[in-house]
Amino acid sequence: MKGIWVINLSKWKPVLFICVAALFVASWLVIQRDYVPVFSTPDGPQAFYKAEDSEQKVALTFNISWGEHNVSPIVEVLQQHDVEHATFFLLASWAETYPDLVEEIADAGYTIGSHGYQYKNYTSLDEAQVVQDMRRSKQVLEELTGETPTLLRPPNGAFSPKTLELADQQSMDIIHWSINSYDYENPGTETIVKNSLEQTGAGDVLLFHASDSVKQTATALPKILKGLKQDGYDFATIEELMSHTDAANEEVE
Repeated sequence: MKGIWVINLSKWKPVLFICVAALFVASWLVIQRDYVPVFSTPDGPQAFYKAEDSEQKVALTFNISWGEHNVSPIVEVLQQHDVEHATFFLLASWAETYPDLVEEIADAGYTIGSHGYQYKNYTSLDEAQVVQDMRRSKQVLEELTGETPTLLRPPNGAFSPKTLELADQQSMDIIHWSINSYDYENPGTETIVKNSLEQTGAGDVLLFHASDSVKQTATALPKILKGLKQDGYDFATIEELMSHTDAANEEVE
């Protein structure tokens, strides 16, 4: 007669739980390895996304990758509300097409950063291609503005730890954001205002866009600026925020 094995599952539950948890964490790490929304480490180059000590200051940032109709209205709104500091991350191939708009941004006194040259995720390119894109973007923006950009926001905000190293080798700081207005979804003016004000705190970096695909930012911006001022915030440069904080040593979703 063959023996019958009886397994007491209650004894194995802790082991099974640990195995399942380990498998989940390992799978998550594989998924995240090539796309790090915000990554920083105390042992190497770090991405900046928020200041921890900024004295009621926030930074306004605008990405531009195509089109010519939204830039001037947004610059005009900023000037009408006496906003002296904002950063525009320009796709360099766009800047080549619209040098007059680049000049308008620079003449208004706003910082110009790089958004890469071609709009391709750095995580999908090899190292040589990433370096070539960074260098070409720097060269184009320097020729157009007379100043070498030191701030970089990769296309789609996608970068890896290796991207951080490559940017550091090009003397550039990768800038992410802590508050997303989601204006690129064109969700309606009031939704953009709500997204920009509800969670904003001291030291935050706010993300907006000025490409033609974004239809409601210029309309929402006056209410956002008024609301931030009423809450006691001043508008700072990215560099100012960076000088008042230690970069975080954790990954933030």
